[in-house]
Amino acid sequence: MKNKADILVISPHPDDAELCAGGTVAGWTAQGKKVVIIVCTRGEKGTSDPILTPARLAQIREQEQRASSKVLGVQETVFLNHPDQGLEDTGDFRKEIVCLIRTYRPEILMTCDPYRRYIEHRDHRIVGQVCLDAVFPYARDHLAYPDLINNGLLPHKVKELFFWLPEGSNYQSDITDTFELKLSALRCHKSQIKEFGISDLESWLKERGKNMAEGECFDLAEAFHRVETPP
Repeated sequence: MKNKADILVISPHPDDAELCAGGTVAGWTAQGKKVVIIVCTRGEKGTSDPILTPARLAQIREQEQRASSKVLGVQETVFLNHPDQGLEDTGDFRKEIVCLIRTYRPEILMTCDPYRRYIEHRDHRIVGQVCLDAVFPYARDHLAYPDLINNGLLPHKVKELFFWLPEGSNYQSDITDTFELKLSALRCHKSQIKEFGISDLESWLKERGKNMAEGECFDLAEAFHRVETPP
């Protein structure tokens, strides 16, 4: 149980978790909860610079992610090192996620919403779908991947799923007090900020937070679709 985490955040690329859930993660760690971020790909294709090599960009983005995780108070960051734009909904990838769930045994798993329509990065859809399937039923059922039990990875039931950037949110997380940490964490991803094409990152991010907090009693929010898993 030494690896036990309260929340497992599974991100397709470096920077996705900070952009979509950094304020919420900072709030959890401030409460003393253990958060582990899993980064599925190296993000080595995330540049418009024709001179920057994929290998060098992968190094840069790992360094940026480690710095960002430190800002948010994340206790551990795990890199799966899959190729950017190369994720597939396969049994091997699903089993890899099940292993992580059974290793860290979180109460909450946070990741991409797999059901956003139209323009969406394919890696995001794949990660969301694989995580959803891994949580229910594969990580929970003892007859799924029986070899994992032989290796000491016992079944585990995640209680809640938080999907970021949903088309229909049902949960707004108050990030008013953690906005500055979210901004600082996102600024660690310098290689990607210049790709955003946003002249004033702070104003853009704050306006985004205000829109997500519409109708709530707080100023800034991150929006999720929250699901409780079946018994």
